[in-house]
Amino acid sequence: MLALRWADVDFVAGLLHVRRNYTDHREKVPKGKRVRSVPMTPDVIDALGRLKERERFTADDDLVFCNAVGSDLDAWALRHRFYRALEEAGLRRIRFHDLRHHFGSMAITVLDAYAVQSYMGHQHYSTTQRYLHHQPRREHAHALHAAFGGDVSPTVSRTGSQGDIGPRAPVRPAPMAARPSTANPP
Repeated sequence: MLALRWADVDFVAGLLHVRRNYTDHREKVPKGKRVRSVPMTPDVIDALGRLKERERFTADDDLVFCNAVGSDLDAWALRHRFYRALEEAGLRRIRFHDLRHHFGSMAITVLDAYAVQSYMGHQHYSTTQRYLHHQPRREHAHALHAAFGGDVSPTVSRTGSQGDIGPRAPVRPAPMAARPSTANPP
């Protein structure tokens, strides 16, 4: 975010192009060494559109988020303002980076994992998998019910989509090992 320049903001396509990041007081190539594009929601487009209307620092090479002289924002000062905003809103304190994890957790509930992987810039799918526990699906309850011997509804398939799942043998629990009886202790 701190390395975002106006050339990276595509208002027409509704995309942000992540070409660099800002760490250790310098711009670097993002992890994975690949440019990625992330869609902007209408709220983000509106907010950046208003910011683009400022008097200075709106050329393609200018930073979107900059200080009063157009240079990089001080990370400590940004963090301090973020904490103050959380406090004023009555929210618990989180790390700024936690916003990235929140995005992943929310995005996985409405997008497929490969889209989330792309938007977050994860080089390996295994990194994105940490967000999959946030992907509950109501129709899975019906599929699980059927898998464990419940009445099979003809409208629930093995994948949770419409269709007949076909005949299935009931699932019976495995026999338990014999235990000593505690009904009549010696």
